Amino acid sequence: MNSKFLGTGVALVTPFNDDLTVNHGALTNIVNFNIDNGTEYLVISGTTAESVTITKDEKKAIVATIAKANNGRVPLVLGIGGNNTMQVIEEIKATDLSGIDAILSVTPYYSKPTQEGIYQHFKAISEASPVDIILYNVPGRTSKNMDVSTTLRLANDFKNVIAVKEAGNNVAQYLQLIKNKPEDFLVISGDDDLALSIVLAGGAGVISVIGQAFPKDFSEMIRLGLKGDNKAAYKLHFKLMNVIDYIFEENNPSGIKAVFQALGLCEDTVRLPLVPATDALKQKIKDFVEAY
Repeated sequence: MNSKFLGTGVALVTPFNDDLTVNHGALTNIVNFNIDNGTEYLVISGTTAESVTITKDEKKAIVATIAKANNGRVPLVLGIGGNNTMQVIEEIKATDLSGIDAILSVTPYYSKPTQEGIYQHFKAISEASPVDIILYNVPGRTSKNMDVSTTLRLANDFKNVIAVKEAGNNVAQYLQLIKNKPEDFLVISGDDDLALSIVLAGGAGVISVIGQAFPKDFSEMIRLGLKGDNKAAYKLHFKLMNVIDYIFEENNPSGIKAVFQALGLCEDTVRLPLVPATDALKQKIKDFVEAY
C-alpha cells in the first residue's frame, strides 16, 4: 500500500489579497501551520483552491511557493483535471512534475460522459502521466457519478492509478469500494463529515478541507481511526463536528476562508462567481473558533 498517502491530506486554499492577487505570504504560513501540526500531505490546486479561476502562470507560482515552503517535508499532490481529455494530457506533459508525488484528477464535468467515456478519459491520462494518479469522484460538482465498477476497473488495469478520492457522501459506495478494491489501492474520503467512519471501515484517510484549519486535532483523529481507536477518535470528531457543517453551509471555499480569517491566517477574499460567507455564518464560525 502506498503509505505516503495514508492519513490526512489537505486541499489547500488559495489566499488572495484585497486586489485579488495571490497572497503568497499567507499561503506559506498555511503550509507551515499544517506541516508543523501533523498534516501528512498537501493537495495543490483542487476545488478548494478555486482552481477554475486561477491562471496558468498563477498556478505555476502557487506550486513554487508551496514546494519552497514544504522543502521536501511531506508529499505533494497536484490537481490536473478537466473535461477536455486532450487538454488535460497537454497540461500534464507541459508541467514540471519533479517534486510532485501524484496528480489528483477529477472526473469530467459538464460533458456527462458514460462510464466507458470516464474509463477512456482516465486511461488516456494514465498513459500520459509520469507520476501516480489519484482519481477524484465528486458527482455533486461534475453531475456524473463514477460507478464503483469503473473505479475498480481503472484500479485493476493501471498500476499508476493508486487511489480514489470519493466525495459523493455515499456510504454504500465507499463500502463497496473498500470491500472490492485491490489490496494496495487506496480509498480516500473527500467528505470531512464521513472521514472517520470511512477510515474505521478500512479507508486510507482523507483529503480534507477543514483539516487545514485544525490540523493538529483533525490529523490525530484520522491517525487514531487508522489504529482502530474509535473512542478517542470520535471524541475529536465531535469536537470538530459543528464547524465541519458550517464551512459547507454556503459554499466551499468561502466557509473555510472565513475560518482562516477568524484564525488570523488569511483574509476571506474569494474570486467571483464566489462571494464571501455571510455575516451570520462568519459570526457562527468566529464564535466556534473562540470557544475552540
